[in-house]
Amino acid sequence: MSTDTLWYLGRGSGVVTLVLFTASVILGIGTRSGRPAPWLPRFAVTALHRYTSLLATVFLVLHVVLLLFDPYAQLDVVDTVFPFLAGFAPVWVGLGTLALDLLLALVVTSLLRHRLGYRTWRAIHWSAYAAWPVALVHALGAGTDAGTAWFLVLAGVCAVAVAGALSWRLSTGFTEQDRGAVATLMEVPR
Repeated sequence: MSTDTLWYLGRGSGVVTLVLFTASVILGIGTRSGRPAPWLPRFAVTALHRYTSLLATVFLVLHVVLLLFDPYAQLDVVDTVFPFLAGFAPVWVGLGTLALDLLLALVVTSLLRHRLGYRTWRAIHWSAYAAWPVALVHALGAGTDAGTAWFLVLAGVCAVAVAGALSWRLSTGFTEQDRGAVATLMEVPR
């Protein structure tokens, strides 16, 4: 695989990750409401959140692995685990590493949710509200396309969508589904 191919795939997978992560946050807020979407029943919103999150994680891993092998990115394994140590753009790459670490905590605790208990899982799951803006700032600072009109429009649409969902989540009109019902909906089939 050529160096340019790695670079383009690394960039593209980062953009796809941002879009999927945005959708996951919005769907997560919808799941917490316990309401069906106009076009989907409640259980389907939960399943869509779960699978969108999984797909976002796959693209994030792809993004990181591709950039590890890309000589332009100048990353090593330590840069993907410990924030702010990268030789190239340490702040921007460090924010990406921080978002990756938060997402890994979400994935691990979601896989162990039945052992951790709902309250512990939910407390850790709240870090998604921190991971998303950190990932967005990483994309705007480290992304090669950050200054292009198409990417700024995409980032703006993502920001407005999450801000809208978060505004709804924080509004008095938002009513949370009973904890037991949401916990049951979130169970992973075995």
